[in-house]
Amino acid sequence: MQLLKFIKSHTNLPEDSIKNTVQLLNEACTIPFISRYRKERTGNLDEVQIGEIVKYKEQYETLEKRKASILKALKEQDVLTEELKQKIEKTQDVTTLEDLYLPFKKSRKTKAETARKNGLEPLAKIIMSQNASDIESIAFKYLKGEIASVEDALEGARHIISEWVNERTDVRNNIRYQLERFAMISTKVVKAKKDTSTALSTSSDNAQKFRDYFDWEEALSRIPSHRLLAILRAEKEEVIKVKIAIDNDKALAKIEDRIIRSNNGCSKQIKMAIQDAYKRLLFPSLSNEALQNAKEKADASAINVFAKNLKQLLLGSPLGEKRVLAIDPGFRTGCKIVCLDAQGNLKHNETIHPHPPKNDAIGAMKKISTLSEAYQIEAIAIGNGTASRETEALIRKIRFKNNIQVFVVSEAGASIYSASKIAREEFPNYDVTVRGSVSIGRRLQDPLAELVKIDAKSIGVGQYQHDVDQTKLQKELDRVVENCVNSVGVNINSASKSLLSYVSGIGPKLAENIFNYRTENGIFKSRNDIKKVPRLGDKAFEQGAAFLRIKEAKNPLDDSAVHPESYAIVEKMAKDLGKNVSNFIGNSSLLQKIDLKPYCTNSIGLPTLQDIIKELEKPGLDIREQAKVFTFNQNIKSITDLQEGQLLPGIVNNITNFGAFVDVGIKESGLIHVSNLSDSFVSDVNEHVSLHQQVIVKVLEVDVPRKRIQLKLHK
Repeated sequence: MQLLKFIKSHTNLPEDSIKNTVQLLNEACTIPFISRYRKERTGNLDEVQIGEIVKYKEQYETLEKRKASILKALKEQDVLTEELKQKIEKTQDVTTLEDLYLPFKKSRKTKAETARKNGLEPLAKIIMSQNASDIESIAFKYLKGEIASVEDALEGARHIISEWVNERTDVRNNIRYQLERFAMISTKVVKAKKDTSTALSTSSDNAQKFRDYFDWEEALSRIPSHRLLAILRAEKEEVIKVKIAIDNDKALAKIEDRIIRSNNGCSKQIKMAIQDAYKRLLFPSLSNEALQNAKEKADASAINVFAKNLKQLLLGSPLGEKRVLAIDPGFRTGCKIVCLDAQGNLKHNETIHPHPPKNDAIGAMKKISTLSEAYQIEAIAIGNGTASRETEALIRKIRFKNNIQVFVVSEAGASIYSASKIAREEFPNYDVTVRGSVSIGRRLQDPLAELVKIDAKSIGVGQYQHDVDQTKLQKELDRVVENCVNSVGVNINSASKSLLSYVSGIGPKLAENIFNYRTENGIFKSRNDIKKVPRLGDKAFEQGAAFLRIKEAKNPLDDSAVHPESYAIVEKMAKDLGKNVSNFIGNSSLLQKIDLKPYCTNSIGLPTLQDIIKELEKPGLDIREQAKVFTFNQNIKSITDLQEGQLLPGIVNNITNFGAFVDVGIKESGLIHVSNLSDSFVSDVNEHVSLHQQVIVKVLEVDVPRKRIQLKLHK
């Protein structure tokens, strides 16, 4: 099977593992389900390895689809030879495939096509034979119609030869090689953008963001992904012009060496045609291709960074089922307050005005204190936007009767959620300000459950996410969200439609059916009840049941990651030990003594049984750490308060390939450049810091005009 060979050549995974995984994928099984519950069939592949199989399976299918389309087009043109067909069928990459098809593409009117219509192709063939001694005399015979002179005839023939040169795979591959190895990318500022010293406008301010690239040059093969994406964004915004260059003389010489084998009038014409082909056809096309390939690599790198950050963000520490008072802080419009119960339901909302222009700090403090008592608040969540520090300082002045924890919560994307269809459905009778505050509070209770409602690109982590291939980005982010949701598990009786839609095998439509069924019939009391949901068939149940949890169910396994298909084995284990399932669960010393081999079957082996034992020891255990209170340096209120050498507490709020950004409690985040993460070489930023990690940083440099802060990680 060609598919298996294709995937194996790109992954080096065992062929049996690939074969069985492909079969499972063709049976509409999801990555989370396969990686967790089909380990015996895959050879214990993890979700990353299965994701690679999915990626190359899709690449192969796309390649085969393109082959079929090209073969059909060639057959319709009646130009498909057996030799060409075999070449196409054996091709394993899109670039080679498109090169094979290039001579037969139906394109717009070209100079070569015009020359052919004027009957100059025989002349071009004579020149390419390189045998004629007096090519001008031969060209004279082709004067007719629009061809009025010998030079017209020779020029037309050269256009045809130029096209032939352009279509030669060996020539194209040689230039590709030179571009891959030796291409330089350079930039020059657009003259109108250079002088921004007078009457700074929005556009000139924007240009200054790219000041580092007003005059830049480096090897295309070595340019970091973030720099290439920044340069391409600057070009798109017409701040700079970008140029790709190689040694043209060397490139031309290599083409001539491949084609010219004589020293006569023909060779002179061929040389001119090669120069024309290189300048007009080959270099523009292949340099764009090289830049696009570099862009694709940069996209892949940026998407990978975004995916890692998103995973860390989604698996951020939850406070859990606690009663929360959430505040969306503000100055002129006041601070929006909501009180949420332990399940995130809205119980109360109003607005206070502790800051300018009203300055009712005393009234605001009394109101918060009263609400905290009335709703038995256990924690306060403050959005980290405008007036966040001032609001936090106000809250910390209040003497609460109970021990109330105070958290500053990222509100990135909260405004997107508050105006969304999901938010309108959840809170049809409240405005966007109330919805935004609710989102801030729920993020503290359970980041994953709340953040899945927001377009991942709006959450504010990653680098240049709006500049990369949006289809690939969305696909990867959806995969990350799906894996995070299923690794944590979902309480089916409290989950939103958004959260349910990411459960393995469920999707948006079934999520809505589950939600509606729960609304009409009350909570699910067992996993078997899930089968009563309209249109939720056996396949969806197989894929999703183990990721859907039933709290306080009659069968304790319903609140665990044990798949229903394995319940019988667990019950047999308990029976063999003279126990029932409920007092069997959680007994680590007893569980560890079980000999698993007798319980192996044709479909369930030791990997699955070991997972079952691990789950039974701590059923339903949340893999995430619990949220911890963090306090910024209260003396640092703006960038002007920073001084070189200061040690400050901070929270990592973004990670890129070139370093980590840290929130030190002011509007501007500081950058720990990759070189300042460690005294030794750093190959992966994630090996040294993680998103939302609490760190101590040293201030290295403060550039107030450019609002840039350079930091060093303090060990």
